[in-house]
Amino acid sequence: MSRGGQNKAREDGPERKCIATGEAQPKSGLIRFVVGPDGQIVPDLAGKLPGRGLYVASQTAALEKAAQKGLFSRAAKQSVTVPDGLVKSIEQMLTRRVIDLISLARKSGDAVSGYEKVKDWLYKDEATVLIQAEDGSSRGKSKLSTPYGGTYIGWLTADELGMAFGRQTVIHAALGAGGLARRVVEEAQRLKGVRIGTSDADRAGRGQRKG
Repeated sequence: MSRGGQNKAREDGPERKCIATGEAQPKSGLIRFVVGPDGQIVPDLAGKLPGRGLYVASQTAALEKAAQKGLFSRAAKQSVTVPDGLVKSIEQMLTRRVIDLISLARKSGDAVSGYEKVKDWLYKDEATVLIQAEDGSSRGKSKLSTPYGGTYIGWLTADELGMAFGRQTVIHAALGAGGLARRVVEEAQRLKGVRIGTSDADRAGRGQRKG
């Protein structure tokens, strides 16, 4: 059972070209940006803001390249301003989106937390996604396996998972086959790409963040 975190059931959807890598890929793996009225680059994670979209792969290296090499201005064909700390801001925004989606799944009965409840869902084949805190005990996490054909998410902290379930911390969680599962996985994949390459200090800071 793979823990690669890939969502095999994800629909590819329409593709867009990343302005940093030049590669076309499904929009679900990209971050959309628009140019605001003041000429500043604005992340549009929901893809709903008006204006021509500029797309960058949801990866730290691609986002930093776009910000530092003037690629936003080139793609927009005008001078634009890139806000400081863009990658960190996007990571925080994506983290909040994932937390909020898991919380919605919980409220609709499509998510559970706690070792025993997750184990029960896995045993009954009710879980399609296994989520475990990155800072949880490796020994404890190894006792649960990703659902066959399902998805593993392992790059949220115990504090962040706790926010989704209204608790201080959560180590183990699972999602059922409800409609929100696909969205959680897609947003979590985008978050994973941005979190690759963050420093140990930044990762430690995430573990302390409460909101």
